[in-house]
Amino acid sequence: MVSRTTADAEGEVVVLLIGMRINRFWAVHLWLPVMLAMFRMLRELEKDPARGLRSRVMLTASPRTYYIVQYWESKEKLYGYATAPDAFHHKAWAKLNRKERTGKLRGQVGIWHEAYVVPEGSYEAIYGDMPAFGLAAAYGQVPLEKRGRYAKDRFAHRSQQQPAAEKAG
Repeated sequence: MVSRTTADAEGEVVVLLIGMRINRFWAVHLWLPVMLAMFRMLRELEKDPARGLRSRVMLTASPRTYYIVQYWESKEKLYGYATAPDAFHHKAWAKLNRKERTGKLRGQVGIWHEAYVVPEGSYEAIYGDMPAFGLAAAYGQVPLEKRGRYAKDRFAHRSQQQPAAEKAG
């Protein structure tokens, strides 16, 4: 294993943070289905790579809060999955909305997500003695020297891909 590596991402990167917070531990019958639905959606996405999920990692912020950092091929694929009538997300979201409207979930379990489209030149990564993790798990990893020893060099790295407007100009 190379001791210092960086992510081999090119172009923009799409990151989704999505999670839940257990507000009332005793309400297992309400928060456990939310957690299980999260796992089911991940299995569905792993079985169908064409939907666009490149990689993910589950993290915990506390015994109450769990979240998944996801790396997507594009925001279009992320939105496509979120709105696809054949995807489990559609069924789970409809069920969650029904429970929310009746007040059954209120105060019991919190859900959240944040989505980011990060342009090239606005991200960099370094991994020391680590297997592929995070951005490197999504895009592969390369020796640090390939992108630059310092963060400023990695931020300055540009892929060979140029937007159509730059090619025409």
